[in-house]
Amino acid sequence: MLNKYARAFFTRVLTPFAAFLLRLGVSPDAVTLIGTGGVMAGALVFYPRGEFFWGTVVITLFVFSDLVDGNMARQAGVSSRWGAFLDSTLDRVADAAIFGGLALWYAGGGDDLVLCAVTIFCLASGQVVSYTKARGESIGLPVKVNGLVERAERLVISLVACGLSGLHKFGVPGIQYLLPAALWIVAVGSLITLGQRVVTVRREAFEADAAAARDPEGSGAA
Repeated sequence: MLNKYARAFFTRVLTPFAAFLLRLGVSPDAVTLIGTGGVMAGALVFYPRGEFFWGTVVITLFVFSDLVDGNMARQAGVSSRWGAFLDSTLDRVADAAIFGGLALWYAGGGDDLVLCAVTIFCLASGQVVSYTKARGESIGLPVKVNGLVERAERLVISLVACGLSGLHKFGVPGIQYLLPAALWIVAVGSLITLGQRVVTVRREAFEADAAAARDPEGSGAA
């Protein structure tokens, strides 16, 4: 849901900035690479040390590159399969850095192996949720399901809670408990979303196989 509405809003907001970068001669691929590098730096430099507020500030500055690069490609008329592949692949890298940085904190200074395990589950389930849709589409299925917690929801819930939890170091009492709650929400939501996608792919696969069995010549021609 956030993907649908938030992306449309920020696309309009960021269009002038994307046009400005194009005038400077910056390529969409360069923005993708720089954005991913910035997210990784913010997550892997700050989060393992428990600096959640500043880490989130750095990540937020770069995470919008995911919207800017596509906007630039459309304005320049250079949208390509390579650009889509690079963008999607580096999205997975950025997600892994965010949850990996949090896992390192809980395995070290955070000293909470349960939350470390929950964070690793968030990382793994997020990757699998994305894979199920990509794999379903690669075998010719529409995979017509959004799911409860997609990438946009995972990022917003995690980053907002992480940034606010970082305010504990500035003297805000009790707010540090937001992050553990958010991680549990993302973990459960990702599990539900994975189930939704698996059920959808199973249904669509059975329907496609049944249609192929009824009309083998038609399916072969397609």
